[in-house]
Amino acid sequence: MAATPRLFIVEDDDKLRHLLSSYFREQDFNVKAFDRGEAAVAAILSEQPDIVMLDLMLPDIDGLTICRQIRAQFSGKVLMLTASDDDFDHVAALEIGADDFVTKPIKPRVLLARLRALIRRADSQPKTTEHSPSIALNTLAYGRLTLNKSRKRCALAEKHIPLSDSEFDLLWLLAESADKVLSRDTLTRAVRGIEYDGLDRTVDNKVVSLRKKLGDNPASPCRIITVRGKGYLFVPDAWQDSQHNV
Repeated sequence: MAATPRLFIVEDDDKLRHLLSSYFREQDFNVKAFDRGEAAVAAILSEQPDIVMLDLMLPDIDGLTICRQIRAQFSGKVLMLTASDDDFDHVAALEIGADDFVTKPIKPRVLLARLRALIRRADSQPKTTEHSPSIALNTLAYGRLTLNKSRKRCALAEKHIPLSDSEFDLLWLLAESADKVLSRDTLTRAVRGIEYDGLDRTVDNKVVSLRKKLGDNPASPCRIITVRGKGYLFVPDAWQDSQHNV
């Protein structure tokens, strides 16, 4: 990623948009701001910024629709801004490819920490070439589940399962520590680069999204299970068959 991260802000509230633009320019971001979704979509796809900060509610196209439109062709990070406390909106954002979300009212310093965590995660992604060493080092396989870390590709029963970068990172962490309980603090630190405050539902919402995409019954999960009071556990033997719909 460039030394000066390119940030696109898509926000129709004039006061908030100007405040965020000014603040992040002071923090050495290269900022471009939009008050409408349609103009932003074309610019995002053509210019490929490092991060898009995207408001959920816009006057022309809602943020979820924009995220869905750009995700397949956009390689950067997407952070959603939402005034809703509804977990449904948060899960929906993560399912269609958002890497993180922040609930309004916004605290600029918290938002800055979130963006920097996304940047660190992008910078830590492995850079591969045709001369890379054994691909096995970047591959995990459990039964019918295969994960390729270099390509961030997930396949179940030979079917590609589209995941956002943050969903893949979380699944990889769990799979890499199969049969070991990983705490929310451990997962939050690894996936988001910040400490777990006891209230943040980001990891929990991503697990919900993963279960849905990977056919793990949310009412009685057996592939990624919750260990009450401790965290989450990836069950390696549960991927041997394709009895669940995916």
